[in-house]
Amino acid sequence: MTTELPKFYRVRQNFQSSRIENVAEAVNAELAKINLGEVVKPGETVAITVGSRGIANIALIIKTTIEHLKSIEAVPFIVPAMGSHGGGTAEGQAGVLAGYGITEEEMGVEIRSSMETVVVDTTSHGIPVHFDKHAYEADHVLICGRVKPHTRFVGDIESGLHKMMLIGLGKHEGAKIYHRAIEDISFEEIIKAVGRSVLEKCSIAGGLAIVENSYDETGLIEAIPPGQFYEREKALLTIAKDWLPRLPFTKTDLLIVDRIGKNISGSGMDACVVGRKYNDHAATEHDNVAVKRIMVRSLTAETHGNALGIGLAEFTTQRTVDSVDWKITKINANTGSHPTSAMIPLAYETDREAIEAALQTIGLTTPENSRIVQIYDTLELSEVVVSETFLEEINQRDDLEIISGPFELPFDAQHNLSSVFDEPQH
Repeated sequence: MTTELPKFYRVRQNFQSSRIENVAEAVNAELAKINLGEVVKPGETVAITVGSRGIANIALIIKTTIEHLKSIEAVPFIVPAMGSHGGGTAEGQAGVLAGYGITEEEMGVEIRSSMETVVVDTTSHGIPVHFDKHAYEADHVLICGRVKPHTRFVGDIESGLHKMMLIGLGKHEGAKIYHRAIEDISFEEIIKAVGRSVLEKCSIAGGLAIVENSYDETGLIEAIPPGQFYEREKALLTIAKDWLPRLPFTKTDLLIVDRIGKNISGSGMDACVVGRKYNDHAATEHDNVAVKRIMVRSLTAETHGNALGIGLAEFTTQRTVDSVDWKITKINANTGSHPTSAMIPLAYETDREAIEAALQTIGLTTPENSRIVQIYDTLELSEVVVSETFLEEINQRDDLEIISGPFELPFDAQHNLSSVFDEPQH
């Protein structure tokens, strides 16, 4: 006998945020503002950082940056800047970039991928400052990265240009030591100390900061001189927090997440979005949303088996667990000093079994009266599926629009959900 579930509606969220129409034009205009030609001489090499996140338009942004540098007669090349991702190997990290369309053939430059680092300094705390060997040997380095709230750490600077200088270009060795240090020293202190060393010792020519809007689109691009990294990144983080996509309701009994992965978030699913930034399994007073239970349905293809973040969920399916590459997941979890993020939730053979089991653990609320939200992932939240128990609230809000419904959740003959979401295209 199956559990009675509520009926559902497909709902569109209307977010308020900006969008860049011509990304290439914006990149060129911003790079022109920091006058790289005054710093970079003809024939000098410039290492461009590219991380492991699934950033909208990233291939176009990097290609345009390369063309801009070639226009001033520089010799650009690409360096994967992603800590321990890609299994902590040079080949794996180049493979992550290839998944985003960033290859030597497409970009027209070399990709110099290595896990080798140079220790360029030691902070006052005794922390060695690791820096990618290829980037260090370049005449200049251009830091390119997305600015957004970090999934675990809190401060004026969270995830962005500084994190690329520390964790990304620190590679596996740097990422390990910095994450270990965070257990004893504040993230803010480490960011400032290591960032200062890198800016002094590693020929940073500038930065290209990207902020995405609530629809996972390029909302803002800003080129920043090295001396302004801290203050500008601090300001951009405020914008990024305002634009962060959100779940439609503050309280949810069960959140069904269709897919998680490193291309979606450092924590597989954005802990800021699902209310698990400060505690893996419960919202705190610092979180904007409270989700009682999370059920994960799959990993993205782009995560290559890295299931970091699955430990934030309480329920999943056996097929999801079977798709995990435990070697690279363990490397990433231990490097980030967050082993609980890779712990296995209760796994069931089918989606239906997992959902029914989860609804047994939400308290006195009966399954047919439960508040359920289904999302594609934590980047794409413009359309969500919500239970009819939210209907009264939906009708009172002008930022939510019903697309279709009511309908029953579309389980197939094997009792797994059929996807109701079209894969977003960038």
